[in-house]
Amino acid sequence: MNRLKYSILLLSLCMSTFSAKSQRNIDFVNPMVGTGSMGHTFPGACAPFGFVQLSPDTEMIPHNIDGVYQPDAYRYCAGYQYGDETIVGFSHTHFNGTGHSDLGDILIMPATGEVKPDRGTARDPDSGYRSRFSHENEKAEVGYYSVLLDDYGILAELTASDRTGVHRYTFPEGTDTGHVVLDLDYGIYYYEGKTLMSNLRVEDSCTLTGYRITRGWSRMNYTCFAVKFSKPIVNYGCRNSEKVKYSGFWRKFDMTDNFPEMFGTRLTAFFDFDFSDGQPLEIRVSLSPVDCLGAMKNLQAETETKSFDEIREETRQKWEKELGCIDVDADDDVKAVFYTALYHTMINPSVYQDVDGHYRGIDHNIHRAEEGEVNYTVFSVWDTFRAQHPLMNLIKPARSEQFVNSMLRHYRQSVHGALPVWSHMGNENWCMIGYHSVSVVADAVAKGLNIDRGLALEACMNSSNINYYDGTEEYRELGYVPLEKSSSAASVTLEYAYDDWTVYALSNRLGYGKVADEYADRALNYRNIFDSSLGFARPKLQDGTFKEDFVLLDTHGQGFIEGNTWNYSFFVPHDVNGLIEQMGGEKQFILRLDLLFTMDLPEKYFEHTEDINEEGLMGNYVHGNEPSHHIPYLYKWTGKPWETELRLHAIMRRMYRNRIDGLSGNDDCGQMSAWYIFSSMGFYPVCPGSDQYVIGSPLLKEAVIRLENGGVFTMKTENYDAERNVYVKSVRLNGVPYEKHFITHSDVTDGGELVFEMSDKPNKKSASWQKPYSFTH
Repeated sequence: MNRLKYSILLLSLCMSTFSAKSQRNIDFVNPMVGTGSMGHTFPGACAPFGFVQLSPDTEMIPHNIDGVYQPDAYRYCAGYQYGDETIVGFSHTHFNGTGHSDLGDILIMPATGEVKPDRGTARDPDSGYRSRFSHENEKAEVGYYSVLLDDYGILAELTASDRTGVHRYTFPEGTDTGHVVLDLDYGIYYYEGKTLMSNLRVEDSCTLTGYRITRGWSRMNYTCFAVKFSKPIVNYGCRNSEKVKYSGFWRKFDMTDNFPEMFGTRLTAFFDFDFSDGQPLEIRVSLSPVDCLGAMKNLQAETETKSFDEIREETRQKWEKELGCIDVDADDDVKAVFYTALYHTMINPSVYQDVDGHYRGIDHNIHRAEEGEVNYTVFSVWDTFRAQHPLMNLIKPARSEQFVNSMLRHYRQSVHGALPVWSHMGNENWCMIGYHSVSVVADAVAKGLNIDRGLALEACMNSSNINYYDGTEEYRELGYVPLEKSSSAASVTLEYAYDDWTVYALSNRLGYGKVADEYADRALNYRNIFDSSLGFARPKLQDGTFKEDFVLLDTHGQGFIEGNTWNYSFFVPHDVNGLIEQMGGEKQFILRLDLLFTMDLPEKYFEHTEDINEEGLMGNYVHGNEPSHHIPYLYKWTGKPWETELRLHAIMRRMYRNRIDGLSGNDDCGQMSAWYIFSSMGFYPVCPGSDQYVIGSPLLKEAVIRLENGGVFTMKTENYDAERNVYVKSVRLNGVPYEKHFITHSDVTDGGELVFEMSDKPNKKSASWQKPYSFTH
């Protein structure tokens, strides 16, 4: 049996259903979860926190045509949608689960027959180099992806190291000549003119180097690369489809035919190979944010002496080590959801430096990280400050220190004197609202991470006082952001107030009393936009009056972003007791929470919102967007704490599943997944920047956290029945009855055992247990 037929048979036998018993945590990971519908995940190969995410792209819908937004582009934030029937090619950079996008750098596609420089279309695949495929012949697991390209009979296999994508293409038996297409104009969230320049050099018969510069969400993204083929090139050429207005004296040459230096803004190249020996073609593509020499060093250091299978196994071992920080006991389906979620929390942030320590800063200068340091990129902070970064502080503190130090480097290089708002690939893209890196930094200090605390406070203070940033000047003067200044004014005010509390907590912890007093006052600014006649947050105008014609259920045009006032009004995680007062007292607060989860939200209020659909809704509660993630825990500040336990189990069972559409919203660089990791273990960081985790209700039977300090923290349940016994009857911490609705970070990191006795009835005596932190000033 030839290798191709054997591989297809193996694929059909090994198509993962994730239901069989397994010895290793990695075998429960299902990279296909979230590749359908709203998850925006990708199925391809990557190493933990790696620079490269080598994955199939099934369509390229432009972000805009002549400046007009194309809504279908949103579906392809990760380049792949499970429902598609063709693959365009395999590109090397992808975000995990975002709701806006970029990247898709350096796309490669193998093919046979006539060279087709165009991509073709889903309706007419034969007009280009794309190929049909079937999910029956597709496999995804940690560090590996494979698929049979039906139009060519080529088995494509992918794996990756930190900075290098590795391809293996097995062509059909009897193939004499085949080729690969290298498309340097392809991109995710493409638009005409996005590629500012690309360059490709044929260094020798097996080696290419090059770069491309794009202008997208990352305003100036430099992607340098080096390519090694396992076979010598026998013929090559290119097409540059731009209308060149000036060629200079390069016009002496025919760049399209075997010319070793190709360039242009719309460049597609092809390379022919001899397959008469029956051997597959392996391609190694290393990336660098600096230059082609750095890319070549990365390639040599990571893959030069290793086979495809050795690299694949090495990456599997890396993932097993990373996922080994938590061992859980649950049914196999829950394990699959858990370890897939844990996997998704470890894709971003991503390494952004060469093996020699050089990286491109946000000032676009070339820097070198300090000895022992690693520079990272992809900080989706508006999402990840809530749970993904706190999770890393708990289970990966050494790496989390590197994340925070990367943020502090960003601050030092920023002409604005700002920590990241949303940054990637050496650029600040300013997406979303708030200055939430101050929360990440403050939480790192609260959790005892080893960072420069003086620099941390300086960075947080400067980041929160940039007058020209999103209404900050008016916020400091008026105590709120007026609607005239920002269409998201109410959301911005609420988030600034929380961010300011984290600066208060940081400065207070470091002993800077005057600074703490200033930010303590600012932390109460959320009160300035609560309308006492409604008990909801409501945007104000510059003159101090509330916005008229205010619609409580609407998200658009009401002063909020990715949420209506029903959801956003609960975003006061630092002062829940104060929030209860603003909403009219505890009885009204509980009623408001109950209604949020049970009321009907008419479709008209979300049908035109691209980032949410009915999958992410529970009543009017929006789990598919981040601002609401802490809300189920707020009952713990009231006389009905057991309602948290009921709501959590409903969310975990309904919004997280081991299937293609198993995520109810964008995974957002691991935030959606981090919520599940915490919640399924029975506690959650409602207020990052404090040292508390609010106790919920575990979905897992047992979880063992293997701490980096060598300790072990175990969560166990008694009377476990995940479907019936959702209420917490009692809690014991290290064998002692525990009557608090929170545990501290040191309770976990000191090691020990947290035991939940579960029941099918609420424990109403728990209303007298000590409530979690709430700010007083």
